[in-house]
Amino acid sequence: MAQALHVGWPTAEQPPRCPAGTLPCTMCQLYALNSNTPTAVTFSLTGFCARGGHTAAHADGWGIAFHHVGGSQLFIDDQPACASPLAAFLRQHPIRATTVLAHIRQATRGAVQLANCHPFQRQWAGRCWSFCHNGTLHDFAPALAARHQPLGATDSEAAFGWLLQQLQQRFGEQSPEPSDLAPALAELARQVAEHGVFNWLLTDGQHTYAHCSTRLHWLQRAHPFAPARLVDTDLTLDLARDNGPLDRMVLVATEPLTHDEPWQAMRPGELLVLHDGRIAQRLQRAATAAEVTAAASPSPAITASPADPAHPPQPPPPAQPAHPASASPGLQPASARHVV
Repeated sequence: MAQALHVGWPTAEQPPRCPAGTLPCTMCQLYALNSNTPTAVTFSLTGFCARGGHTAAHADGWGIAFHHVGGSQLFIDDQPACASPLAAFLRQHPIRATTVLAHIRQATRGAVQLANCHPFQRQWAGRCWSFCHNGTLHDFAPALAARHQPLGATDSEAAFGWLLQQLQQRFGEQSPEPSDLAPALAELARQVAEHGVFNWLLTDGQHTYAHCSTRLHWLQRAHPFAPARLVDTDLTLDLARDNGPLDRMVLVATEPLTHDEPWQAMRPGELLVLHDGRIAQRLQRAATAAEVTAAASPSPAITASPADPAHPPQPPPPAQPAHPASASPGLQPASARHVV
């Protein structure tokens, strides 16, 4: 069962845009969690949402999708993540899930509105698929059947529709094994990457696929856990206190979210398949010339320094303790364990 919540501010109550960091990044920001245990991403979300207008200039909306045993839930907001009441709500009412996808948008195609906020969701082969992308595609206007037509105006959603259309044509309505799906996705990704930068995350809630066109990082966490310190705000979490000896998870992000952890940079053309909190499969296709050139370009750093010392940005709200359980399905108080 999939649920979606769209949040927007009334026109008369638009909050001011958060000032950006001194070196704004030029791409949207991606985040994924794949865990073997339902986990609350309260800590990660605090740092990640700071990139939505506080430590980086991504102020054009954000969204997050949770996949768990009960189905999936999608939340999107067309306001900056650093000032989003939705982000604050999700920190105060954590949703524990084995798979999470999140995206912070810097618009290059399509207006700043809810219909253009990632992640996007579609049904295929009896499953709910979530997808988010960063990069810009040029001259990409594929012919799409009615069921794959985008609701918004982004190149990202068009690419998602085209991927699912191609997969449906190859596999029909039977969900393929990841060992068959991953090579197909790698081949299709290269075709789209001929049109520009195509970093993306895709999941059906069981397996997560992470594709690097130019810039993406991954991190494996497992016992023994060490403290983690966020890059974007002064916050540290003792992972050993909040996770057990059998817990494991893989995190993926455009830029590393924490200091002093062994984040690994993916190569252009690389595709990871994540399952049960570990890397299940790793594929490497030939990178396009455009990907090699773009990946070699230096990426502006994310920084907590204000762009204008006279008008420093407000810090993002800190992680909040869990509140009593909400009546809404899937909203549960996080226990003292399983937090990243």
